[in-house]
Amino acid sequence: MLLKYAVSAFFLRRLFTDWRSTDSTDHHDRVQRQLSVSSDSKLLDEDIREEMKYHSHVVMRPKKPPRPKSEVFLNKQETHPRRKRFSAFGGDSPFGKQEAYVKLEPLGEGSYATVYKGFSKLTYQRVALKEIRLQEEEGAPFTAIREASLLKELKHSNIVTLHDIVHTRETLTFVFEYVNTDLSQYMEKHPGGLDHRNVRLFLFQLLRGLSYCHKRRVLHRDVKPQNLLISDCGELKLADFGLARAKSVPSHTYSHEVVTLWYRPPDVLLGSTEYSTSLDMWGVGCIFVEMVTGMPTFPGIRDTYDQLDKIFKLLGTPTEDTWAGVTHFPGYKPHKLGFYRPRKLGHNFPRLYDIIEGETIANGFLQLNPEQRLGADDALQHPYFAQLPKKLYELPDETSIFTVEGVQLYTEPNRQNK
Repeated sequence: MLLKYAVSAFFLRRLFTDWRSTDSTDHHDRVQRQLSVSSDSKLLDEDIREEMKYHSHVVMRPKKPPRPKSEVFLNKQETHPRRKRFSAFGGDSPFGKQEAYVKLEPLGEGSYATVYKGFSKLTYQRVALKEIRLQEEEGAPFTAIREASLLKELKHSNIVTLHDIVHTRETLTFVFEYVNTDLSQYMEKHPGGLDHRNVRLFLFQLLRGLSYCHKRRVLHRDVKPQNLLISDCGELKLADFGLARAKSVPSHTYSHEVVTLWYRPPDVLLGSTEYSTSLDMWGVGCIFVEMVTGMPTFPGIRDTYDQLDKIFKLLGTPTEDTWAGVTHFPGYKPHKLGFYRPRKLGHNFPRLYDIIEGETIANGFLQLNPEQRLGADDALQHPYFAQLPKKLYELPDETSIFTVEGVQLYTEPNRQNK
């Protein structure tokens, strides 16, 4: 337990050191950005234990013995006396201070954190406070350290902004920009499927954010509607990077216990631990179809094999002829799998036929073989987006698509009683 706490402390020190190295103008720019919150992941990430093994060699340095009084007096006339450290950012920076934020009502609770609506006394704007409970023996959860270390490097209009980190003995609090809803809640508010023009805008922004991540070798690994924040104007932001990984792409031996069951790709369901950006793209396909139809694409109920059955009933059961190597996955057990022929997505989801190139792009995402799945960058160039203004492809990373003339969120249809 002591070693585990030492490892967490080691990573927190590195994290805060990186934050302190950022100059004050960067802090000013960060807080001026429009204020969204990550819905906390409810999954237990088994590969954290593997990371603990990997970092088990980290040993805390022994405390320095107290300096003798004579030494203190000898160094009394220091040329550059040390300033008192007021925050995690060093000096008298207002950042990193608990008193800079007012905690309001809770927004949600996850496996290791509670998210609150908050108010910043620094910017006089609403923020989201993700408060992570620290155990004295355990230290900070690796998912929290991972999320912070990734988000401070990812600056994009379609990725949630991490404004600040507040570290106390009992808690580690991430201060995020605030957005009042997520895609799951948005679809609940507008049942029966969204306006196809809004679907196109949401999908474009999701792909834009993922393309930015994937180019930087970051996999989100938990793409689902609850982790896609939606602002009042329709801006979509990727959130909850607790399960994300910054690794070489492709990579090996990741935990297969990632992504909520409904949005988990078949290769991961079958036990594959070797995957790349294609992991995120399956979730994109599921979300696209769900936005169009208003229904989950593959709503498994019981377990992994029930989820696989839902997928194979529509897309067909893979064999060595259709997906080389599939029978070697540990979860490929013929006695537990039903054998089905593939069907067209449009037969199951007729509304895809109402959208130009709708079924085509959905097919690109929902390929059983991960090597054949459409990537984020290629998907942005798909004919499905031909009706969008060309200026969207020229925008800087941190500029919203809603700055382009003619791009707006449309009123959703009332399909509740249809």
